[in-house]
Amino acid sequence: MIDTLPDVRGTLTPARELADLTWMRVGGPAEVLFQPADIDDLSAFLAALDVNVPVFPMGVGSNLIVRDGGIKGVVIRLGRGFNQIAIDGQTVTAGAAALDAHVARKAAAEGVNLTFLRTIPGTIGGAVRMNAGCYGDYMADVLQSVQVVMRDGTVQQIVAADLQLAYRSSVLPDGAIITGAVLKGPAEDAAVLEQRMTDQLAKRDETQPTKDRTAGSTFRNPAGYSSTGQADDTHDLKAWKVIDDAGMRGATRGGAVMNTKHSNFLTNAGGATAADLEDLGEEVRKKVYDSSQITLEWEIMRVGVRKG
Repeated sequence: MIDTLPDVRGTLTPARELADLTWMRVGGPAEVLFQPADIDDLSAFLAALDVNVPVFPMGVGSNLIVRDGGIKGVVIRLGRGFNQIAIDGQTVTAGAAALDAHVARKAAAEGVNLTFLRTIPGTIGGAVRMNAGCYGDYMADVLQSVQVVMRDGTVQQIVAADLQLAYRSSVLPDGAIITGAVLKGPAEDAAVLEQRMTDQLAKRDETQPTKDRTAGSTFRNPAGYSSTGQADDTHDLKAWKVIDDAGMRGATRGGAVMNTKHSNFLTNAGGATAADLEDLGEEVRKKVYDSSQITLEWEIMRVGVRKG
């Protein structure tokens, strides 16, 4: 397929293995991996690309399982041309490939409070798409607008209100690839913000398996249930609690395990395949439903085709 693709200034790589580009270190190859030089390169490529060729945008793979059969079509991975960070007063403009942690640190140094991003793995593009958040703060609280490139190559600006940001979700136009975002955080003393981030990191390291191969939280917290598992719109139950109640903390399949430190972290303990991880996740979902009649929803994105 690569011989039929439009000319680019970036890099086109056929049959590029994706396992080493994901935090889980599993998965098959991209039929073609495209790393655009900049937004003009990306726009021109998409404008000239056959509309029947599937396209999948990928960040740093922090919340992703690529299935063992790989991904058909073109995987687009944004890099250096999309990681800029600019700060003007309380407004922070960041490329989609900028790491959340870097944005938080640079903003804090300028007295802008985006500290919740410090402990979120991944990039700004992924944070927007998933309305990432922690400690009670979410992208929805600070996002002003996003820049996207559409499947036909046109560049558009979308205001945050049009994204319908909700718990771990957003609504983007079909085919839109996020290339940048404008955030606005409250002003606060830089030293206070730095200390807050230090405390947040310490808290995260105490409670989460940050040294293991995970993709962050595996399942969304089940909204609308009380701690007894009964439907209750005034309470939200934690995913780890229903996993524990179903006896699945430490459960294994092949090289995959539900982490013993935090049971909502699906982990590649060594030699796991994507199928091991996904199948263990599905087993957890079944056990939780059998135990509490609660259906857990995946937070990790699973993409590509299964092998065999």
